[in-house]
Amino acid sequence: MLYPIGIQNFEDLRRSGYVYVDKTHLIDRLAYTGKYYFLSRPRRFGKSLLISTMDAYFSGKKELFKGLAIEQLEKDWIEYPVLHLDLNSGRYINPEDLDVVLDQHLNNWEAQYGVIRKYDDCSARMNDVIDAACSKTGRKVVILIDEYDKPIVNNLGDEALVDYYRRTLQGFYSVLKAKDGQIKFGFLTGVSKIGKLSVFSSLNNLRDISMETEYSGICGISEDDLHKYFEGSVAELALANRLSIEECYNKLKYKYDGYHFCEDSPGVYNPFSLLNTFSSKKFKDYWFETGTPTLLVNVMKKTEFDVTKLSDNVVVSEDDLSGMQDIVNRPVPLFFQTGYLTIKDYDTEFREYTLGFPNDEVKNGFLKFIYSYYVPVNPAEGNTTTSKLAKALRSGTPDVFMSTLEALFANTTYQIQGDAEKNFQYAMYIIMELVGEYVQAERSTSNGRIDLLLQTKDYIYIVELKIDNTADAALQQIDDKGYAKPFVNDPRKLFKIGVSFSTGTRRIEDWKISE
Repeated sequence: MLYPIGIQNFEDLRRSGYVYVDKTHLIDRLAYTGKYYFLSRPRRFGKSLLISTMDAYFSGKKELFKGLAIEQLEKDWIEYPVLHLDLNSGRYINPEDLDVVLDQHLNNWEAQYGVIRKYDDCSARMNDVIDAACSKTGRKVVILIDEYDKPIVNNLGDEALVDYYRRTLQGFYSVLKAKDGQIKFGFLTGVSKIGKLSVFSSLNNLRDISMETEYSGICGISEDDLHKYFEGSVAELALANRLSIEECYNKLKYKYDGYHFCEDSPGVYNPFSLLNTFSSKKFKDYWFETGTPTLLVNVMKKTEFDVTKLSDNVVVSEDDLSGMQDIVNRPVPLFFQTGYLTIKDYDTEFREYTLGFPNDEVKNGFLKFIYSYYVPVNPAEGNTTTSKLAKALRSGTPDVFMSTLEALFANTTYQIQGDAEKNFQYAMYIIMELVGEYVQAERSTSNGRIDLLLQTKDYIYIVELKIDNTADAALQQIDDKGYAKPFVNDPRKLFKIGVSFSTGTRRIEDWKISE
């Protein structure tokens, strides 16, 4: 089987014999039930392929849809003029970068429809292109825009550049409303909803289907899709990894399933990771290997959001989830829209969503991503350090565990400055999550809060952190507060660890262990 990894062109995919998960019945529904749509999905989730499929459909290329659902649904196969704008390829680091991308597309359309350029302004040129396309073909135009927001979201830290890009795009997109009578269909995609209201302030009839149940699976691979299209692939993967078929399905679900883009919708697998797994016959974190969005990097450098909350799931209001007003101080909607969190539950009475990591790949990948900001370690050494810490915990050697931590925090400087106490606690939480043991940050007891509680099959570790104080004081607090009492009848061996951290040196100054 040929897997379309990195293939975003529908015609190339179909003519070359790649496997295609059929979503064309949804394209038919969109075409006949509305006019302007917006879809937000994480990167590498098939948005560009969806746009390309729409391009082929509205271009009347019936032969490409042989055997697909829409072949039976569509009777006319009318060829419309399609204006396909792809903003995914630009670098967008200077004002002229967006102008160049728009100019390239406009030049192609002007040549295609015989437009004699009379203006430099891109919106005026777009206006003439639409007129010419309608006049030449005798039909209304279809406008498809991929990654409409990329110039803006890539530069949210640069107010001047964002303002220039926003004004440019506002003018360009305003043509869609001005030329409404000459437009058959419009579809726009993006990773985030940031700037949607400002960029499309004049296009108030844009229907956002990002969180609509009937379109929740328009991108991605459902459980039914997995069994329908990839049964043989799963069998090969199971054989290569010495798993039973059932074990293989379970592992795929654990690693890559779990995306819910609206309440009560079926889970969706990450298509990029799934296809790469089938191709390589190895379970790896493929989605994260392709990089982290610049926007998320910039936010994590500035935010004071408590990252330890993410493992216990986060509750946000319906209004907060659909808005992006303050992404630095309230980044949870950004985490959701970029695919790092997904919907776990919905409270209809209070209109609140519970969000959490969709699967193991995302959780591990996100923790490894923020690891580099809160933990002073060379990224190349991160995995070996984590495994060394895990082995120490599982073998009941807390001295090795603490020596490794001490060396780790003496290694380099932090990327994130500021509240040293908070950052150290975050770092400890992230390390323990990556170690893979049961970990709780600030676990409540009847007489106080344990800073860190670590549990393995054979051992329990109560860790008390003291900032600019002594390790002895930390151990004394464990005893005075009775943090070990809940485990008095637990057969596992218990270690009490006191840690002293200096905000001046940003290092572990001292540590002591008591059994």
